[in-house]
Amino acid sequence: MSKKTTGRVRVLHYGVSAGALALAMTFAGAAAAQDTPAPAAAAPVDEVEAVVVTGFRASLANALDVKRRENDLVDVIKAQDIADFPDLNLAESLQRVPGVSIDRDGGEGRTITVRGLGPDFTVVRLNGLEALATTGGKDSSGGANRGRQFDFSIFASELFNSVTVRKSTSAMNEEGSLGAIVDLQAARPFDFSKFTMSASGKIGWNDLSRKSDPRYTFLVSNRWDTGIGEVGALLSVAYATRAQREEGSSTGRWENPSVQFNSSTAFPCSGAAYNPVSGPALTCAQIGTVTGGTSPTVTAAAGTANNLWHPRIPRYGRLDYDQKRLGVTGSIQWRPNDRSTLTLDAMLAKFTNNRDETYLEIISFSRSGAGLPQTDVVNFTADGKGNLIKGTFDDVDARVEYRHDELKTEFNQFSLTYDTKFGEAGHLAVGYGQSRSIQNNPVQTTFSFDRYDSDNYSYDYSGNDKLPNFNYGFDPTNPTNYTYSASNALGDASLLRLRPSKAVNTFKTFHVDIDYQILDGFKLRYGGNYKEYGFNSWEKRLFSRNLATTGTTFTAEAGFGLPAGTTIADVSRVISGFGRGLDLPAGVPTSWLAPDLAKLQAKLGYDCNCINANGDFRLSVLNQLGALREITEKDTAFYLQGDFDYDIANIPVRGNVGVRWVKTEQAALGHYNTGSVTTPVATPFGTISTTVPTDAVQTTSRQYTNTLPSLNVSAQPWDNFYVRFAAAKVMTRPQLQNLTPGYTASSQSAQTLTRGNPDLNPMLSNNLDLSFEWYPDKETLFSVGVFQKDIKSYIQTTAVAIPYSETGLPTSLLTNGNTIDTLFTVTTQINSPGGKLKGYEISLQRPFTFLPAPFDGFGGIVNYTHVQSDIQYVIKNPTYAGTPRVQTAPAVLITQPLINLSPDAYNATLYYEKANFKARVSASYRDPYLIQVAPSATNNNDVRIKEKTLNIDSQVSYNFGNFTVTLEGINLTDEKDSKVDDSTRLSSEEYVHYGRQYYLGVKWKF
Repeated sequence: MSKKTTGRVRVLHYGVSAGALALAMTFAGAAAAQDTPAPAAAAPVDEVEAVVVTGFRASLANALDVKRRENDLVDVIKAQDIADFPDLNLAESLQRVPGVSIDRDGGEGRTITVRGLGPDFTVVRLNGLEALATTGGKDSSGGANRGRQFDFSIFASELFNSVTVRKSTSAMNEEGSLGAIVDLQAARPFDFSKFTMSASGKIGWNDLSRKSDPRYTFLVSNRWDTGIGEVGALLSVAYATRAQREEGSSTGRWENPSVQFNSSTAFPCSGAAYNPVSGPALTCAQIGTVTGGTSPTVTAAAGTANNLWHPRIPRYGRLDYDQKRLGVTGSIQWRPNDRSTLTLDAMLAKFTNNRDETYLEIISFSRSGAGLPQTDVVNFTADGKGNLIKGTFDDVDARVEYRHDELKTEFNQFSLTYDTKFGEAGHLAVGYGQSRSIQNNPVQTTFSFDRYDSDNYSYDYSGNDKLPNFNYGFDPTNPTNYTYSASNALGDASLLRLRPSKAVNTFKTFHVDIDYQILDGFKLRYGGNYKEYGFNSWEKRLFSRNLATTGTTFTAEAGFGLPAGTTIADVSRVISGFGRGLDLPAGVPTSWLAPDLAKLQAKLGYDCNCINANGDFRLSVLNQLGALREITEKDTAFYLQGDFDYDIANIPVRGNVGVRWVKTEQAALGHYNTGSVTTPVATPFGTISTTVPTDAVQTTSRQYTNTLPSLNVSAQPWDNFYVRFAAAKVMTRPQLQNLTPGYTASSQSAQTLTRGNPDLNPMLSNNLDLSFEWYPDKETLFSVGVFQKDIKSYIQTTAVAIPYSETGLPTSLLTNGNTIDTLFTVTTQINSPGGKLKGYEISLQRPFTFLPAPFDGFGGIVNYTHVQSDIQYVIKNPTYAGTPRVQTAPAVLITQPLINLSPDAYNATLYYEKANFKARVSASYRDPYLIQVAPSATNNNDVRIKEKTLNIDSQVSYNFGNFTVTLEGINLTDEKDSKVDDSTRLSSEEYVHYGRQYYLGVKWKF
């Protein structure tokens, strides 16, 4: 920490507080006194120079200091200054931690994966309390979060001063994580030694949306000596807006009606086990008869193109995001004496994310064989993997679609904590807190215009499957080329969709933690906590019922009574300027017509939630009973842990060993449709009759207990070299939305049901970690770690064939000739066999002080993670027949990696800090990873894959005393977000980009 210089002492300071600076100067002075002979007289004051290391480099050093002192395996990120986290997004900061990768939605980090385990396996704590924050996303990115995963995009990073990732656990830490526990800590007044105030402003610009994005932060903190002790107060505020644009191509997945994972009468076409190239002859048609064409590489069976994989909805589209993010934290601390502290923390976050989507698409390729009119294949070309990559088609149905979402998340939390020392060696911490996250989607409106039986349409994926060439055979900007949908006989999505939804998550937590130094080198810890978690959600849809009016028949999702003479030109607008930065093929339309929702609302009044002269616009949860659910979970835990610190054979050894006992009580409520009734309804035309769905409620409850032992050992065989070992049994509870006993959909003719599974067991794992860490100096780390997670059970979605008598539904619902012995295919979640996850991490962090000036200001961080895991997924359950039932076919399994697992990932940062100038550039890479495995919504592709990504960000700043000017660049290479279908064919599902983001800012601190 000190360095002998000519006539001066250089003091390296790694923190920002005055106390830490004084400590560093004292330590450096003592070291210099040992290294240098004592002078005859005291050195003049002006010969002592304090060189203060702050900013990014200081935050790295502080983080290493915390990591080194911990007994558990942790990684830490510290704020580089007051209200100045290293990145604008918390998830994007976390991706610099070894083993952590992130997933983006709308160009911004949303969730994290730790060592191959996705966000569902990570527990996030805010100010020490477990919390859940949810928001909505686009459909291809998972839509609205209804699970336990934490959406980091809600919170401004400036609200926090440290993030800790706990990769191993101890008995005193809360259960629920197979991957990691992430602690987010906001600033408190006693973190600062005196009055502190800081403010910053930034202006952002995106080169795709070409809109400005302001961002502001403010923090003020102070502490006072009073007659009743010391009191401190802090307030922090962060506000930002962001206008983001996303453009690209998508397909709505690829499908082949002749290929099926689960052959049953539930499917319109008969099929066999999965074959990635071809399938058997068809019994029904989807695309239609080939009327001519070239000889394909793969012969189409039965003279049709139906044995080839084709895009369901080939299209180009644009999404515009309009975001506003407000975060407020407050903290009051009272220290009545030097042994006790009372802390009140509060946090509020509001995040709105309005999104507009528009597409020019072909819809007839996605229809089942019952869909008419059929589409004829004039000519086509297939590749060697069975993809219909190029073709010309007649009788194609085209659509222009516009969707508007208003997404709002409100999160609030407060906690009260009391810490006190008792006796000579005791410590007590008691805390209570509660939080609530409301994810509201009050407006989700989709309107479409269609064009039927269009000829001479062609697509071509042969040149570039990410950016295909489309020729629509008509002018997509001309309103006269479109019409309104007249009925739902085609089996399409409706002309108008209204689908508002809402989800509420609540947490109440109480904890007591006691520790006592009962022996020299041994501390006993014990305590417990109680958590009550509530979840409820609903979604509303239009009634979709035919209503007879005075001379007019209309349905809520088909035709509407627009005023006479209203043309599509009157309720539409042209989308233009599409494709900047995409390098589109020549001839691809860059403009198309789209519905204008404001004009349509003015004409129809569709947001009235009523029946008016233009249509039936009533909304009801009865048409989406599967989303109407309520679940309560109560978790009670007690733990006993011993912390030890001894020398064994002259080697310092410290750590902890303990056990945690947990009881989980769950109560779930779900709904299912029991039929319908006819009821009179008052309308502008008088009283008419309408059909109203009816529902029934199912409730279930259960409880289970788990015993979770853990061990953490850290040995120091040499100075600054640590060997760490950790072993623990851990658990992750099932996703709450999967525990509903309700049935979300049913078809008596196809004998299918979809439901949750309230009997799901938690996922358990035996975790082992071994790491080696070398700290040559305060700012340097070289570490190697290996880990294994023996996952004993995994939860996946599958289809189970069971008699109707075992579904739990009343026999009064049986129709269509079905009996209690009829086999129904029930899509649900099951506990399937798990598997082992293995991997290793390598990390190096070092300032390049060994280089000559001025290059000694450089430094770097690099880490690499390799993970592998094979899990057996059930793609077809055993089939049974007869009474009593006899198994007629075994289960069909496939082996694939875990969802969200990237085999290889690395992060690298090169930084430079010299005097007042600071700069850094960071790169984050992750391999492709699975986002879905059959048979769950994959259209009979075996998997869906998110392709590899490499994101590069940078930051430059210069300090002018109390003022600092910064320039930041995010996604400098305009990395594309690409998804593909099937592990063999790798057919493009989605390929979009978001543009480069820049921020210019000024910060002031006092």
